[in-house]
Amino acid sequence: MADSLRSTIIHEPPAGEGPLAVLFADIAGSTRLYEALGDAEAKTLIDEALIALRVITQRHRGRVIKTIGDELMCVFPSAERGFLAATDMQTVVNALIVTQGVKRMIRVGFHAGPLIEEKGDVFGDTVNVAARMAGLAKGMQIMTTRATVEALPPPLRTSTRPIAAVAVKGKSEELAVFEVLWQESDDLTMAAGAQQAAEAIVELVLRHGGRELVLGAQRPSILIGRDPGCDIVIADPKASRHHAKIEKRRDKFVVTDQSTNGTFITFAGEPEIALRREEVMLRRSGQIVVGHGAAEPTGDTIEFLLRH
Repeated sequence: MADSLRSTIIHEPPAGEGPLAVLFADIAGSTRLYEALGDAEAKTLIDEALIALRVITQRHRGRVIKTIGDELMCVFPSAERGFLAATDMQTVVNALIVTQGVKRMIRVGFHAGPLIEEKGDVFGDTVNVAARMAGLAKGMQIMTTRATVEALPPPLRTSTRPIAAVAVKGKSEELAVFEVLWQESDDLTMAAGAQQAAEAIVELVLRHGGRELVLGAQRPSILIGRDPGCDIVIADPKASRHHAKIEKRRDKFVVTDQSTNGTFITFAGEPEIALRREEVMLRRSGQIVVGHGAAEPTGDTIEFLLRH
């Protein structure tokens, strides 16, 4: 118990200092990149952008907490550092070379507040709100909250504008959302139009046991496991009762393992990936096997296909 308590750190800002800032940066329209360029070239371009984001994070005294697919989660020592890193990220990615007519864009959301740190990861309301801000952003946009804007130095506040008030899960009152204006012009009409084209996907088709399920705007998530209440029920005894979930996050679908024995993903033409309390973004097509690898066939394979 003592060791567990010592591994948990609650970050509250010292007197006179601002709160830490959590930032999410996500490659917008990455599914479109894979579709247009193929897996190998698309992954190279996405990795190049992620490396640039990591370098910028370090430049602004930040720390990368984790990478989930093509999304980066970072922590910065202040709202100001988060602001400067966010604008720097947009500027650098916007300048990357356009390949075969496909432009790389990112969407960024950040929020400043108290954090709980445990085993190198961070948790709490601040993380949830930052993720919500990233979810509201389109390609080439940065979103934050009124509370974060109020923690900025006055010169930086002038480069923000109020957008709307939105509901956030777990909060009784709506949050005021602000956009950070990182370009000389605040007219983002062209960027928004490009992002709408990039997000024109997306459905995930799942096939299992003669059934077909489609995830999308109307059905954004499913649960897989042995429990009869799951959306896809697995008979294999190596499967956990609530083994894994698949959920739509903006224009992507992510599978998260929450089992004892792991979830195994194979993308078409690639080696199998083993997830153990981890998650991965699904792309193009492949199969999912729960509890053990595909080398032990049971008939409980789930096939998946992303379609426009």
